[in-house]
Amino acid sequence: MKNLIVNADDLGWTDGVNRGILEAFHHGIVTSTSLLANGAAFAAGVEAARSARGLGVGVHLNLSDGPPVADRETITSLLNDDGEFAGGPERLLLRRAWRGLLLAEVESEWDAQIQKVRDAGIVPTHLDGHKHVHMLPGLFEIALKLAKRHDIGAIRVSLEASSLRAALSWGKKQHAAVVLKQGVQARGLKLLARDAREQAGQAGISTADYFCGLAQTGELTREGLAQFVKSLPDGTTELICHPGYADAALEKTRTRLQDSRQTELQILTDTGIRNLVASLGIRLIDYGFVTQEA
Repeated sequence: MKNLIVNADDLGWTDGVNRGILEAFHHGIVTSTSLLANGAAFAAGVEAARSARGLGVGVHLNLSDGPPVADRETITSLLNDDGEFAGGPERLLLRRAWRGLLLAEVESEWDAQIQKVRDAGIVPTHLDGHKHVHMLPGLFEIALKLAKRHDIGAIRVSLEASSLRAALSWGKKQHAAVVLKQGVQARGLKLLARDAREQAGQAGISTADYFCGLAQTGELTREGLAQFVKSLPDGTTELICHPGYADAALEKTRTRLQDSRQTELQILTDTGIRNLVASLGIRLIDYGFVTQEA
């Protein structure tokens, strides 16, 4: 059986992102989303999730953008001079290597993020990481620990299957340099966290069998998605995506994913793609099904 989780990251970032994710669920192939506990549109994201019966909702663990959820005074190693997160995975990895990132503070902040989502009435289906930060050495173990603490049954393992990455890369490359850079990052994660799926299994936390979408973040094409769907292996695969609308609030943020969000929304709701998935007998699921079948 071929199962596909299509997870839309960044629920709660802005109202435009929330609206796009809901459209991709109601009219497209999105089955799952990840909620940013510190997002500016968190409250609206919670309401959106509650209104979308059948949409799986995970927690998008964040150390890279925006304000913290925990008390700032208790997590100073994670913040810049303005009291906010500031740094992608590469910077965090360097700080981890130089012992400038306190793991106890990471645990406190992520615990607060998960608790905020739960307090809002959301029962998380899984954990994943904003910019895949949860995959960094030492941090993945914290994510597993918190999944057990909060009775969350699944976690994303952001290790791309090479054959699926090749399939998804079909189509015109708008920004070839970006795809190349992200492909290097994807390969780097494989070196840093090659045992992650086994670690999760030993901890009793479920994962998808395959993962894809990192190298093509912001560069999804209809041709690539069609080829990807045709190439799915037996088992469960997670595809990440970033649908949405580039509203004024999003334009003020540092993310490079602006107009690409609406492009992805159009691809994910494309009738031909939906019909292709159906014709191939692919079962669209969320992480809740993965946990049930474990």
